[in-house]
Amino acid sequence: MATTGLKERLIDKIKSIDNEDILEEAYRLLGLETDNEEPHVLNADQKAAIAEAREQIKSGDYLTNQESDKEIDEWLNK
Repeated sequence: MATTGLKERLIDKIKSIDNEDILEEAYRLLGLETDNEEPHVLNADQKAAIAEAREQIKSGDYLTNQESDKEIDEWLNK
């Protein structure tokens, strides 16, 4: 899709949104507020959780999207 067409679709979509939370998130994602934002600082627990997750990935202890979708579907159908 051409850039111009994509921009027009985005503008049309944004104009149709009434939910303020969605608009604020779109604004943040577009990077329009980056000048005022401080970088997020992780606490020790968050850093530990990330380190644990990285180790799990290295050891192959994770689910693929397909596997997780299957587990979720099974759980929802109980």
